[in-house]
Amino acid sequence: MTIIVIILILALIFEFINGFHDTANAIAMSVSTKALSPRFAVFYAGALNFVGALTSQAVAKSIGGKIADPFQIDNGLLIVIAALIAAIFWNLLTWYYGIPSSSSHTLIGSVAGAVIFGSGFDSINWEGFTDIIKALIISPFLAFGVGFIIMKILAIIFKNANPYRATRGFRSFQIIASGLAAFSHGGNDGQKTMGIIVFALVAGGFQSTLDVPFWVQVLCAGTIGLGTMIGGMRIIKTVAKKIFKVKPINGFAADLTSFAVLQGATMFGLPVSTTHVSSSAILGVGSSKRFKGVNWGVAIRIVTTWVITLPISALIAGLVMMVLKLFM
Repeated sequence: MTIIVIILILALIFEFINGFHDTANAIAMSVSTKALSPRFAVFYAGALNFVGALTSQAVAKSIGGKIADPFQIDNGLLIVIAALIAAIFWNLLTWYYGIPSSSSHTLIGSVAGAVIFGSGFDSINWEGFTDIIKALIISPFLAFGVGFIIMKILAIIFKNANPYRATRGFRSFQIIASGLAAFSHGGNDGQKTMGIIVFALVAGGFQSTLDVPFWVQVLCAGTIGLGTMIGGMRIIKTVAKKIFKVKPINGFAADLTSFAVLQGATMFGLPVSTTHVSSSAILGVGSSKRFKGVNWGVAIRIVTTWVITLPISALIAGLVMMVLKLFM
């Protein structure tokens, strides 16, 4: 029972860090366009993160059973501890330096690395794991394309609109769109930690299904919401202001895109990177006006970090797993 308590504490620490680490995903654009003040925005996003995390279990079940089978795996509880320690370490490191790394890549990479080092390559459910990787790869390209198209359509519709009135109107619309983005962020990201806890409960023999207990849902939803409310502005500055000059119409298009892609993925039980989706939506919206208007140097830096996150977190988790096996 003690080891489960340790896992719960680590899982909630990860979820809290996930909240403030990924605050920028839902509110960066609304803050950049001054549709919302930073202080109100983080509380607004936190509340909707909480609600979104309670709406489904599909993503949690994917995380709990698609990477590895908790019913048959060896060292299941140690694997979860190693994965969470690695994920927490990488998230804190990237948050400290203001790098928009992906908590989803971090967690999925950490779980895979811990499973491989703790139970062997054969313990990975390669079909399910491949499905998750495909979703992680496709979702940012989809967000880029959807953002590009939505912005093009809006530009055509409001080509002759009064600039002042359009700006005021889209600030109001953006408040709604950023709320929807925060809701879908909670619905996808909030469930990932639920899945890890369920994996541990099943592997430890505490429950016999991948269903998420209500107390786990409430704990995780509350923790990610609290983390979001306490989140700082470091990553917001990189995700929005440094990529391209943002106007309310751009912010509305990007937030609407993020909501559509994230909500669609959640409905199908696909864990995707909210960081990937949000940043790619911004890039798509920005490039619809002119490619030179986007700071591609910052974009390349972000993409490079995304690419290295999964293997590095897997390696860190593997090393932690090796140490745990020596002493436990």
